[in-house]
Amino acid sequence: MATMTRSRAVRAHASFAAVITATSLGFVLVQLDVSIVNVALATIGRDLRANVAALQWVVDAYTLSFAALLLTGGAIGDRIGARRAFVAGFIVFVLGSIACGLAPLPAILIAARVVQGIGAALLIPCSLALINHTYGDEPGVRAKAIALWTASGSIALAAGPIAGGTLVESVGWRSIFFVNVPLGVIGLWLARAVHETPTHKTTLDLPGQALAIAFLASLTGAVIGGGSLGWASPLVVVGFVVAVASCAGFIAVELRSPAPMLPLEFFRRAPFSASALVGFAINFSVYGEIFVLSLFWQRVQNYSPLEAGLAFLPFCVFLGVANLLAGSLTAARGPWPAMIAGLAIGAVGFAPLIPVGAHWSYLAMLPGTVIFPFGIGMAVPAMTTALLASVDKQRSGIASGVLNAVRQSAGALGVALLGSLFAVHGVTGVRIGFGVSAMLALLALAVAAAGLRGLSATKTKAKTATR
Repeated sequence: MATMTRSRAVRAHASFAAVITATSLGFVLVQLDVSIVNVALATIGRDLRANVAALQWVVDAYTLSFAALLLTGGAIGDRIGARRAFVAGFIVFVLGSIACGLAPLPAILIAARVVQGIGAALLIPCSLALINHTYGDEPGVRAKAIALWTASGSIALAAGPIAGGTLVESVGWRSIFFVNVPLGVIGLWLARAVHETPTHKTTLDLPGQALAIAFLASLTGAVIGGGSLGWASPLVVVGFVVAVASCAGFIAVELRSPAPMLPLEFFRRAPFSASALVGFAINFSVYGEIFVLSLFWQRVQNYSPLEAGLAFLPFCVFLGVANLLAGSLTAARGPWPAMIAGLAIGAVGFAPLIPVGAHWSYLAMLPGTVIFPFGIGMAVPAMTTALLASVDKQRSGIASGVLNAVRQSAGALGVALLGSLFAVHGVTGVRIGFGVSAMLALLALAVAAAGLRGLSATKTKAKTATR
């Protein structure tokens, strides 16, 4: 009897490891390609004779297609099964990566980055839906699974500049895309161990999807253009007008649609709205600051691509460690304490970086650049757990799509705004950016304190048990 019990425990452990490794690899691929490109842009520009505008689209084509299609990716997962959509996402992402690595022209590279974004839009919501479906009846296990999933993505995001700098200097810029191929193949093989989720008859909201793409593309383009063309430029003004009009049209379509891609009733739930707003603030700051720090260290302080990548190593370590600590705290106490503590620590970490100067040493910047990622790392697993606990398990695919669409949109806007501040104002723009990030962390802290106070571990477990 004892032998059989040990055997079942071993099989359960192996299954947990396979599920978490497969879903985490999807997140690793997506997050790695968000940041790995930054340190390679100068080399890509020289090799492909791409101007600055083309290089901006190399970054934005991926992030925008990813963000704009996330909601549809979650809906597709609900419609055909999260595992099938997850496998399709791996295939599309790997094919896009191969096309990026072989691209002979900037336009082809940009188009291939869009393909990568489409694959990412399937991988992220479906990986979370698979975790939530597999462990939705075990809140403690789910919290730990989400923490491991989050830690893998956070480490990949922060390690991207390190890996990019090493690969660019030792092999060449094309290798930063080819490295995705073996990872994708391993993920496809491991996905066999993941059970399929139930399917639901959902209607794809094509008008809403088109308006979402128009809104994100015009808004991000206008913010980027404001930095290069001036905020009074006719093109920038038109971009903002289109963004406002498409946003209004999107809301109108979603309110009237019998099967909206963005169920607006989700936002009537305080934990959902608070978690989504916290996710927006976190990604705006993290994506924007990684982009700006990469440029600051290379263009202002003359770091090589490898040196700039290595400068992110403490960032990576503290972010990942905090993710793991937050998983245990969230499982024991619920998401509220971890989120409040993380956002407070993050705000404290941004503050000492506000007076940064061109001649600051790396050691002078080090306290801030390890404190703020540690705080953010504490908040992310709790934020994800709180949001998923606020919706029915059957709708976890679309809910995770909403969360990640909000976060990726925020990341694109963070890169656009903080990058524009740096482009126009130089080091002063870096200071302003850290000030903006600190204020956003404080705002997110207030939102979380008000919206998630009652979401204790006991209530989260009871709600899950009721489902």
